[in-house]
Amino acid sequence: MKFEVTILGSSSATPVFNRNPSAQLLNCNEKYYLIDCGEGTQQQLTKFNLKAARIDYIFISHLHGDHYFGLIGLLSSLHLNGRIKPMQIFGPKPLLEILEIQFKYSDTVLRYPIEFFPIEADQSTQIFENSDLIVKTIVLNHRIPTTGFIFQQKKRQRKLIKEKADEVPMAYYTALKKGVDVELPNGDVLRSADYTIEADAPRSYAYCSDTLFDERYFSTINGCDTLYHEATFMHDLLDRANETHHTTALQAGEVAKIVGAKKLLIGHFSSRYKTLQMLLEEAQSVFENTDLAVEGRTFSL
Repeated sequence: MKFEVTILGSSSATPVFNRNPSAQLLNCNEKYYLIDCGEGTQQQLTKFNLKAARIDYIFISHLHGDHYFGLIGLLSSLHLNGRIKPMQIFGPKPLLEILEIQFKYSDTVLRYPIEFFPIEADQSTQIFENSDLIVKTIVLNHRIPTTGFIFQQKKRQRKLIKEKADEVPMAYYTALKKGVDVELPNGDVLRSADYTIEADAPRSYAYCSDTLFDERYFSTINGCDTLYHEATFMHDLLDRANETHHTTALQAGEVAKIVGAKKLLIGHFSSRYKTLQMLLEEAQSVFENTDLAVEGRTFSL
């Protein structure tokens, strides 16, 4: 099952040096989940040949503009392009009022319904579930209420061994993949263990947007397969990071190491950095399996 993320924006505060504000597109089993929606997100989707019409779920971490200023434009374009299926949006409660005011004063009545789910930033909570995923919030420490999100795959059914598929009537596939042994009319037994193998282990992706280094959210992301963590500054600007409630690249590496992540992606880079190699090297000095979450890159999770 496909489980991957494409980076649409990696800049903090403002677009600069070919970097856009925060936005990512998660593809799980060919369903699209948009994570944050900074300015220019719909242009990035077009640039990287990702169809906005396939997005059915949007998750907004907080109400600083670099994380949602692209949302009204995206929703408006979907309306103009004839969308009729609902859009589910998860975000801070005031976000709905912001959207309604903009639509009200532009005299826009969307062709499709918005199903809005307010999220709170005071405790980690499950906010979404479907046949593929469970999504929980991560309580972060920023200047305004902010949540990250952890996307956890559900355990899949066992997989039929292709070479033995012809030996089994199709009517029994479902039971065998559920791990159930099947007794045939003649008394023979088809053992699930003989005809199936375990599915791939479910994976998880943790998205930690703007936050101070704060041990209180570590338990929520403990053991995640891939961790995205903001790394706005180099560690020589730790005082500035603390003042603005952000994290350094070194601290992002420390978080990944402490929680036992398998891979770390860093992003939300300050506009002061024209090149990013030094941030990457700083994070790698603590956590080697680190990569840069820069525009256009797709990572298998």
